[in-house]
Amino acid sequence: MRPEDVARYLQDHPEFFEDHAEVLSEIQVPHPHGGRAIPLSERQIVSLREKTKVLEAKLRELVQYGEENDALGEKVHRAALEVIKAPHLEAMLRAIYYNLREDFAVPHVSIRLWSDAEHPPLAELGPASQEARVFAESLHHPYCSGKPMFETGQWFGEAEPILKSFAYVPLRGDKVFGLLILASEDPQRFYPEMGTLYLERLGELVSTGFGRFL
Repeated sequence: MRPEDVARYLQDHPEFFEDHAEVLSEIQVPHPHGGRAIPLSERQIVSLREKTKVLEAKLRELVQYGEENDALGEKVHRAALEVIKAPHLEAMLRAIYYNLREDFAVPHVSIRLWSDAEHPPLAELGPASQEARVFAESLHHPYCSGKPMFETGQWFGEAEPILKSFAYVPLRGDKVFGLLILASEDPQRFYPEMGTLYLERLGELVSTGFGRFL
């Protein structure tokens, strides 16, 4: 008989071990980690212990993810409160820069807005090329990259040469009216395969805030 025939027979006839209980006590199988042979019952215990370790590791991972998500949710909540309280555009910009730097530990942030309305002379309302605007309008979700897109690296001033990763978040109301860009010296801080759920929420929050003044 082939081994698979034996396995299939035992699966199809579970009563075999009821009728031949003494066989269970006599069977010796190799220890999974080498060494001596052990009874089948002990081998089952070893297997259960290994499965338990795997499940415990997965549980710890889920708990860790849950704690990280709770912390991110709290940070987004604090950012929302600051956005709500901002009485004017300059205060809104200060609140966003402070929150991203202190709460989210993003070392470099750039915001560029385009608006036809009259506003104070702010760097964030400076010129943006047509290519940068078209790029922003093409984004349906945040985009992460290891290099700056078009002239956007220049918006970080003297920090541009040391930046190795970027996250581009479109700011939109009825249409796209700007870009929020997060950057880091760490090439793995923002990368193309990373999840962007919280970046999307952050973009919606910031867009709604700016929409009050633009």
